[in-house]
Amino acid sequence: MPSLFITLCFLIISIASLASSAPIAARDVFVPTITSPHANTVWQCGQRATVTWAKSNIPASEVTNPKGMVLLRDLNGLEDVEHPLASNFNTVNSTSVSFVVPNVPSGEGYEIVLFGDSGNFSPKFTIKC
Repeated sequence: MPSLFITLCFLIISIASLASSAPIAARDVFVPTITSPHANTVWQCGQRATVTWAKSNIPASEVTNPKGMVLLRDLNGLEDVEHPLASNFNTVNSTSVSFVVPNVPSGEGYEIVLFGDSGNFSPKFTIKC
């Protein structure tokens, strides 16, 4: 019985070693530059707003995660992950997404976080409610 245990352990270690040395397909991270909102942007609560981004730096190889999500980063620097402004859109095939601005405290210093492969931030802007 001990030799069966040793054989199984050797087999598991061998398989794990092979799996960890297998080549991974080339994939890239796409970090689009947010072009709007910008520092002079003012959004009004309850009105439609649009986030736009540039596609000039799309990698040639497969993008790791093209599905996008837009979050609002509040005046305290916190993102509302529970309530995305927009989600499930393709950041590679599009350059914008629109939504209704939520009812939040008025202030300067809001940011947009655009997710897909990675999170990138817009410049700080103003929301008035």
